[in-house]
Amino acid sequence: MRAVVQRVRSAKVVVDGAITGEIARGLLVYLGIGKGDTEADRSWLLDKIVGLRIFENDAGKMDKSVIDVSGALLVVSQFTLYGDVTRGRRPSFDGAMMPAEANAMYLSFLSAARAVLPVQCGRFGADMMVSSENDGPVTMVLDSKS
Repeated sequence: MRAVVQRVRSAKVVVDGAITGEIARGLLVYLGIGKGDTEADRSWLLDKIVGLRIFENDAGKMDKSVIDVSGALLVVSQFTLYGDVTRGRRPSFDGAMMPAEANAMYLSFLSAARAVLPVQCGRFGADMMVSSENDGPVTMVLDSKS
């Protein structure tokens, strides 16, 4: 399971002209689910995301998590994180989990995240317009298989 995590001042997702998810301060999480990913991958990744100490304390040092700053998550499904361009220029998505299974894992991720902090989301499989005001910018790339 892969995630690109960005610290944001605000972020939102629009699908078909309607906002499906919007947060103020928190983390924008682009979530990719690969073949063979399990609930253990989901648990590891979620724990890592909510525990990342990438928010600044009063001294300006990154020392606080999204929970510590009463932030939220905006989670956007992103199968293209499994795009492979090692051969040619057109990405292969063979490493991505099949849509039905990936959607179930995505919903499981959202459910587990909502047990910990406020969570908004995009719409799985939809053409989404994502906008954000990055804070820093601070961007982390996480992979449960690494």
